[in-house]
Amino acid sequence: MNLELLDAIEEVCCYSSASCPIALHEPDFGETNALAYVKDCIDHGWVSSAGQWVTRFEEELCNQTGASHAIAVCNGTVALRLALHLLDVKANDEVIMPSLTFVATANAASHLGAIPHFVDIDQDTLGLSPLALERQLQNIAIRKDNQTINRITGRRITCVVPVHVFGNPALIEDICAVANEWNLPVVEDAAEALGSWYKNIHCGMYGKMGVLSFNGNKLITTGGGGAVITNDSDIARQAKHISTTAKVPHSWEFFHDQIGWNDRMPNINAALGVAQLENLKELIKVKYNLANKYRKSFSNIKNIQFIESTRHGKSNNWLISVRFTDTNREEACRQKVNLLEVSHQKGILLRPAWQPLHKLPMYKNVPKGELFVTEDQSDRLICLPSSPQILRKDSYE
Repeated sequence: MNLELLDAIEEVCCYSSASCPIALHEPDFGETNALAYVKDCIDHGWVSSAGQWVTRFEEELCNQTGASHAIAVCNGTVALRLALHLLDVKANDEVIMPSLTFVATANAASHLGAIPHFVDIDQDTLGLSPLALERQLQNIAIRKDNQTINRITGRRITCVVPVHVFGNPALIEDICAVANEWNLPVVEDAAEALGSWYKNIHCGMYGKMGVLSFNGNKLITTGGGGAVITNDSDIARQAKHISTTAKVPHSWEFFHDQIGWNDRMPNINAALGVAQLENLKELIKVKYNLANKYRKSFSNIKNIQFIESTRHGKSNNWLISVRFTDTNREEACRQKVNLLEVSHQKGILLRPAWQPLHKLPMYKNVPKGELFVTEDQSDRLICLPSSPQILRKDSYE
């Protein structure tokens, strides 16, 4: 079956033995104004964390997501750490999140001295399960003095961080409903979900804040970058202030009124982002067509299931992913590993899902609920080459 599956992938990617390696997801500058905008930064000397392109990038993010405010920073991890800080997450607090996510989700909490608390995922969306969240809070949490306390550890639970995995919207409305019952604010890790929607609301806009990433492998890249999006004016003002070393604006004086971070996105990176955001809708159409091409090519292959958006979700198809559905989990995992080995030998750079974070040495002893779905799905998942360039027949020749 793996040879049949590999043949289908090669067909979609127009692969030949003379091909260059087929990456998982390459940046696509296509017919954009990237060179012109970056040249403008160089020509005018505005290459650091001030300039028109940062402002334009933030404005365009608001246009694309419906957010009232966007604060551009140097990467997605920093954006999430900043968002958690603005919710007063402190050392020894607990932050609820899934274990099936990139390690940065947990690291952002750890950088503040907080402790990740892992809850299981929904099998269909791969995002945080609202049912598992509700069950875990009922099992371990109590309300005390307007706070939510883990009665087992005695620590404060400060917020919930759902993740929109591979660009697929989580069941965010239900997640927020459960969190609200426990007076827990929600910060959406939408690092992979620019251009993804749930019930006609952009991912990242259900919670108090959302976080985006513009790493080199994302749908839109600034080389390195991230953003906090929110409708809360006070949060936005604080985010911009703290991420700019908490410097009080003045023509020449240097006065800082609190401890801040030097987190702001450089102008030259923002210029690269603006050029791509201008083509975001067209880029998402290309990704949608690529996903459909994979589905057509895989239509006769058994025991393979695509990760699909729910009825109310609309994915950006950032990483097009499938699961092995063999009832025997060990057999599914064996097929996955075999496919990874064979494909990498041929230069087709498939990848598995992340190692669940509760299996990493620094997070193996943190609080967690039952994680059966997390462990089951991590053994079954494969991400397919998802670069927009794949639809150009000569991309890898």
